[in-house]
Amino acid sequence: MLAYEEVKVLDINSEYHGVPTIRLMENAGQAVADVVRKKFDVVGKSVLVVCGTGNNGGDGFVAARYLNEHCTVRVVLAKRTEDIQTAIATKNFARIEDEMEIVESASNLGNMIRSADVIVDALLGIGISGKLREPHRSIVKRINKSKKPVVSIDVPSGLGTDLAIRPGITVALHDRKEGQTKENSGQILVRGIGIPEEAELYAGPGSFVYYPIPAEDSHKGDNGRILVVSGGPYTGAAALTGIAAYRMGADLVQIATPKKSYGVIASFSPSLIVHPLSSDILVPEDIPQIAEIAKRAEAIVVGPGLGAEKETLTAIGDLIKSVDKPYVIDADGITAVAKDMSCLKKRKGIMTPHNTEFKRLAKKKVGKTLESQIKQVSALASSTKFTILRKGRVDIISDGKKVRLNETGNQAMTVGGTGDILAGLCGALLSKDVEPFNAARMAAFTSGYAGQLAFIKKSFGMMPMDVVEEIPNVLKEYL
Repeated sequence: MLAYEEVKVLDINSEYHGVPTIRLMENAGQAVADVVRKKFDVVGKSVLVVCGTGNNGGDGFVAARYLNEHCTVRVVLAKRTEDIQTAIATKNFARIEDEMEIVESASNLGNMIRSADVIVDALLGIGISGKLREPHRSIVKRINKSKKPVVSIDVPSGLGTDLAIRPGITVALHDRKEGQTKENSGQILVRGIGIPEEAELYAGPGSFVYYPIPAEDSHKGDNGRILVVSGGPYTGAAALTGIAAYRMGADLVQIATPKKSYGVIASFSPSLIVHPLSSDILVPEDIPQIAEIAKRAEAIVVGPGLGAEKETLTAIGDLIKSVDKPYVIDADGITAVAKDMSCLKKRKGIMTPHNTEFKRLAKKKVGKTLESQIKQVSALASSTKFTILRKGRVDIISDGKKVRLNETGNQAMTVGGTGDILAGLCGALLSKDVEPFNAARMAAFTSGYAGQLAFIKKSFGMMPMDVVEEIPNVLKEYL
């Protein structure tokens, strides 16, 4: 079953993969018309198509056009023509405007219902909730009272509210939708509409439906505060992680780092709030200080550039055990977790291993085929309760139940630092309260797509900061 947001994800991803929404609407309307024609033998009969002003109504306009080849079709538009909300629905309305009787604002609806042999419900689509409002409320009541055969497009109009159409048949487009049952949808007939396989299997720009757009009246810190525990032996990792988090829209980035790397990291950007720790490497004695800083963060990235000293690996495990926040565990953080997986108990977040790190976590050889690797990643996600983002030529993302692949990026992204960027993107999204699986697929797509934009400008000479600077361009294109 598809959740409401996933329907929007598929529409956007389909467009990205070369199948425009207008083609999906055409296929949807034709599929509905075929069901109505075959189930009710409508030749010589009258069909009433009741349409809303969104894309569900657009599906209805297309269905009406195909049905008009076989029977008398009348169309009721719930509101005025100028209220149609989308360009593709408007285009499909224009194609039927001179071909059949169309009544606006549901005037004379009672007589039209009485004279209809079959009613097609294209009033409202998915994602509505609460109390159904006028004029839809009155329309739904009249259709239900009519006792006429009703075919709903995708979902019965009003499903999820206090009042919904009770159809005999629902033509579910591509897949059943969350909440649909025989009791509320009648006979559910699933019909394909041409959504490409890649739109469902691969991470794409559709995942941005989960990006929380800041409210106009929001204040500093409302849109994500992140703590990066990083640095020591390697200073650039911490800065790249933190700046990438800012570029993904985090409000505040704090970095807790060993004292020898404090000055270098602070010099990268005045936007980074850098806290020096007690020693030249991360040690267990630093955990109380980090825990205090973490009170002002919604998510923690731990691992980039910390090194693999024994004390450091112990400290990483202690941090995860003692501070209850969503985590992005990367690089040396993965090395620590691989030694003691118990620290993940009662925690959630994302781990971002490459092949070698994944082998340490899974404690087995990485499979040779993509199919076997997908199974391994899913199994590790299921056992750890963390979303796993296995980095590679094809990224594999799984929370143990769902799987997505990501192919954005290029071979120039082998340059050091791109993994730190990905960790920062994941952390920024977790700090915005995006679920780990959605954060991981959005971050993977963004990182790779930014890398593609950077490659156009810099070719094989691109550096990690070139990728970071393209992140806002990805947001501009898809938000």
